[in-house]
This record gives sequence, C-alpha cells and structure tokens, in this order.
Amino acid sequence: MRVILKEDVKKVGKRGEIVEVSDGYGRNFLIARNLAVPESKKSLEILGEQKKEEAAEEAAEVEKAKEVAKVLEKTVLEFRVKSGDKGRVFGSVSTKQIVEELRKKEIRVDKRKIIDTYPISSLGTTKVKVELHHGVIGTINVHLTGSEK
Repeated sequence: MRVILKEDVKKVGKRGEIVEVSDGYGRNFLIARNLAVPESKKSLEILGEQKKEEAAEEAAEVEKAKEVAKVLEKTVLEFRVKSGDKGRVFGSVSTKQIVEELRKKEIRVDKRKIIDTYPISSLGTTKVKVELHHGVIGTINVHLTGSEK
C-alpha cells in the first residue's frame, strides 16, 4: 500500500513523502492515527499544491532574511567596557548583550543563531556573523570602547 505521510514517522519517512508500507500497517496504524492518507489522484494534487505553497513561503522567508541582513550590515552596536592601561579589557560582551542591544533597535535575532559565539573582549570593531536563515548570513559590527576606572 502506498501512502502520503502527513507527519514525520520514525523509521518510515518524513512529512510529504510517498512511501510503500504493508496494508495492515497503513490502514490500522498510519491512517487510523491520521499520520498518513492513501495515495490517490486527489491526494497527489493536494500534495503538489502544499509543496508549491511551502516553496513560496520559503522564498518569502529568504527574502525577509536578506532584507534583515542588509539592515544588519549598516548597524553598529556600541558597548562601553572597563579597561585598564594598555587597552586591557576587564570583562567582555556576550551574545546575550548583543541580542538585547539589537532588540532596542527593533531587530529580532535569536542568540543561538549567532555563529561567532565567543565573548568579545578586545577594544575596537569586531564583526559578528549571524545566521538569519539557512544560507543567509548577516554581519553585525560591534564596537567596544574602553573607559578607565
């Protein structure tokens, strides 16, 4: 029996795939639990439409991520940290602080999406990369200035 999966099923397949399963497993488990539908002309048409919609949504998300990346390129975040003589920095700037500063500028970024996760502990400008979407990477300029005690 060939079925179209509506959800991911372990050891069977992912959502939207057409898989071959035994008749009993298909009827009594997958279809009964609303995890799949039998393959037919109508269900294949619906699957095709869903894939087109998903592709359009994906393209829209990529475009939105590219726009955010352009905004991030122009963004410079300023942080003041305590520093001693010869430019030695006491403390550092973490990804959490970067995300909070971006939120103040109305830019939403998940801190887990920041690629350069090490804390910034050197004076001057540092470029921090952020993965906004799969394949779309933006760069933030983080500028640290020192203030002596």
